[in-house]
Amino acid sequence: MMKPRGQSSKLFKLITLSLMSTISLLLMLLDFPLPFLPGFLKVDFSDVPALFAALIFSPVAGIIVEAMKNGLHFMLGSGDPIGASANFLAGVMFILPVSLLYHRFKSVKGVVSGLVTGTIVMTLGMSVLNYLVILPAYTWLMGFEVAGSKMAYVTAFIMPFNAVKGIIVGMLFVPLFVKMRPWFEQKQTKSIKAA
Repeated sequence: MMKPRGQSSKLFKLITLSLMSTISLLLMLLDFPLPFLPGFLKVDFSDVPALFAALIFSPVAGIIVEAMKNGLHFMLGSGDPIGASANFLAGVMFILPVSLLYHRFKSVKGVVSGLVTGTIVMTLGMSVLNYLVILPAYTWLMGFEVAGSKMAYVTAFIMPFNAVKGIIVGMLFVPLFVKMRPWFEQKQTKSIKAA
């Protein structure tokens, strides 16, 4: 018995988002510190599956993968609520510009422009959020004290971390996207036809 197209489309999307979230969680566990920054600021490639989802479907799909990844990571006891929230917000700030520019221009140039924009948005956005919300929350809830001024801490550590993270993830994603572009387009076509 054939399933209606809308039902088939929802099932395809659900399976894809579940798969991307699982891969994203596994990649999040394979994090590594940068030599010139505090050890708790770690880079991982867990935003890559969220980018895939956002490019295949929509920005909302990427946000769902980011939310599921951080929710699962927190439930497994691998993180704290502030860190999970910060990672989610950073991921959303990073993937949204990529997704929006790709869906507008449907080109490698759109992806590269989105990655540059996403890196800038994430770097500036997370700097502001760390200064106003995240660092005070860590101080209040977990007793984490910043040595010196918050502004110096954000400038010396948070800004460079997010900038370098965006560059590293972008450098990995562009060749992956170029190689997998036919697959992307096939999945997009399947998603549109099934809708």
